[in-house]
Amino acid sequence: MKVYIDGAIVDGEQARVSVFDHGLLYGDGVFEGIRAWDGRVFRLDDHLQRLSYGAKSLHLPLPMGLDELRDIVQQTVNAAAISEAYIRLVVTRGVGVLGIDIDSCREPKVFCIVDSLKIFPREKQLAGISLRTSSYRRPDSDVLDPRVKSLNYLNNILARVQAKRSGADEALLLNSRGHIAEASVANLFVVREGVLRTPPTSDGGLDGMTRRTVIELAQRYGIPVREVSLTRMDLFRADDVFLTGTGAGLVRVNRLDDEVVGGESPNPITLQLLEGYIARSRGA
Repeated sequence: MKVYIDGAIVDGEQARVSVFDHGLLYGDGVFEGIRAWDGRVFRLDDHLQRLSYGAKSLHLPLPMGLDELRDIVQQTVNAAAISEAYIRLVVTRGVGVLGIDIDSCREPKVFCIVDSLKIFPREKQLAGISLRTSSYRRPDSDVLDPRVKSLNYLNNILARVQAKRSGADEALLLNSRGHIAEASVANLFVVREGVLRTPPTSDGGLDGMTRRTVIELAQRYGIPVREVSLTRMDLFRADDVFLTGTGAGLVRVNRLDDEVVGGESPNPITLQLLEGYIARSRGA
């Protein structure tokens, strides 16, 4: 593991953040989870744009330009020399006095972690994982906009804990209207009668980079794509269900709340999109 912090790239155990950093104390900051294969960073410019929009929405000035952030990410990836790398680029409000007033935070903090991450093996991606509908609802955008990748992930964490303790692999989060938002850290897609469907981000899901890539691939392959509100019933009626995320890639879902969803084997559309995503992400 390598970490860029305070202008230098160091081993992970040498990286230090102040206990007075408002990112630690109050979850006040933004981050991006990014993937790289053999030193090639996937969709880095898109990640940096999303980071900048999120920071702006939090009134958090980036301490450097996107070109410099791009160089930091690439240099840290090069130093780590990991064939399949996971990157966590973080910007916090920085050190300040106790209390939520941001005026005492004079200098935002930037650090970049590069390490290994493999969530599901290939067999699990194809066989599928189980979901549990969480009792924790996704907040509406007028409460906390889920499209901002802030350092506050308690909603996601509690939903995942609940799912795991019930014996499921992952949580399914609904919004206040009962529509599907996403999984705890992944977007959701449904395949039915040759059409690919996914909830719009306005229903509470992140505008994920893997989600974007899958939609682009579907359009290239001539697969109809619909961004429409979905409920649990749509999963039970589906020919196939899968999740997408930076860490997991594409992974099928085979059970929801102890009931079987999708087919016994991957739908051809799912397989085509999985292979296309692997080819595109590795080619960067």
